[in-house]
Amino acid sequence: YSGHEAYGSSGHASFDESDLRLANRGGARISATEIAAVLERRRKIERALRKIHPDASLAAAASSIPWLPLTRLFDSYAVIRGVGFSKMTKALHRKRPALIPMLDSVVQAYLTKDEPRLDSTETFAERATALVRSYKRDLDRNRSVLHEIQQELADTEGLYTGHPEVKYPADRPKLSELKLLLVDPEELEKRNEEIKTRFVEFFGA
Repeated sequence: YSGHEAYGSSGHASFDESDLRLANRGGARISATEIAAVLERRRKIERALRKIHPDASLAAAASSIPWLPLTRLFDSYAVIRGVGFSKMTKALHRKRPALIPMLDSVVQAYLTKDEPRLDSTETFAERATALVRSYKRDLDRNRSVLHEIQQELADTEGLYTGHPEVKYPADRPKLSELKLLLVDPEELEKRNEEIKTRFVEFFGA
């Protein structure tokens, strides 16, 4: 997944239009006007990104997570008309994938159903951070269950997972040894009709 995230992205410490276009390919629906407004904050966004290690993760202890720098990063998106938590986190997720979850409306509803106080947090950035903190708490509560599920997938389906504690049979290559197949989204778009035709030929659908 990390290889996919890096492809087409501007890099860990930079932020430009390619990041927003990439977010749109993932369903962010950021308009041209909104893109222009976000890019006016580019320097502020990049300064905030540089304060957060690329490998920062919600899997770490809560005390080691850079909450203040994260809040400052979110603040760089404050008061941009039409850009809320969903669009912002879809754009920033690729910059810090283990730290910033994609907070679409479904995730927000889930995180706030038992914590109504999240709706009363004062600023845009503070509320965004509060949602991520809630996500972190939920992750911690379900950590053992997630580990068990991923171990089961590895044992019964032969699937690789991102959980660092999942064990694999000795005769299988390590996750770190696998090579990612990088795909250029623009090239796929050009070959869209060809791919559809071949799909029908192979599967008759």
